[in-house]
Amino acid sequence: MLQTGHKAPAFTLPSTSGASVSLASLKGRKVVLYFYPRDNTPGCTVEACDFRDQHSALRKVGAVVLGVSSDSLKSHAGFRAKHQLPFELLVDEGSKVASAYGAFGEKLMYGRKVQGTIRSTFLIDEQGKLAAVWSPVKVQGHVEAVLAALTGKAAPSAKSPATPQVARRNVAEKKVAARKWPSKKR
Repeated sequence: MLQTGHKAPAFTLPSTSGASVSLASLKGRKVVLYFYPRDNTPGCTVEACDFRDQHSALRKVGAVVLGVSSDSLKSHAGFRAKHQLPFELLVDEGSKVASAYGAFGEKLMYGRKVQGTIRSTFLIDEQGKLAAVWSPVKVQGHVEAVLAALTGKAAPSAKSPATPQVARRNVAEKKVAARKWPSKKR
């Protein structure tokens, strides 16, 4: 698992801009690289719109926002247009970049273990090192936590800590697996 201070894995991915975007081309800039499972799903839409709504504040502190999923450019273009996203979406075919960042693997979905994208965000500093890591991400309050990490201010919500940390997925999975789900009474 990647941690703060580690060098961010290099990438070059196709973008909704029509050109490829590489981490090397962004050297000297702060990058908010967020991995999400699918375009046009409820959680992914809320997350993207939160990044959209805070985009001017993120740009003010010099951050470039990039969303990444394995969806096609056509899907990304439609998702971006539908929700008026002011940042690029990148195509990670085969989830190779997500894997390099630890944002792809086993996760729990509706109580079942599946392989897929683990909603994760990486704040990369101007030298290409990880300044903050959130994984797995809880959507509500997340963008405010990213902005707080960029500005050094406390996040407005106690649900989304201002000090990011690498979450231990196996602990979260055990908590979900241990829940007693109510049976349906008819």
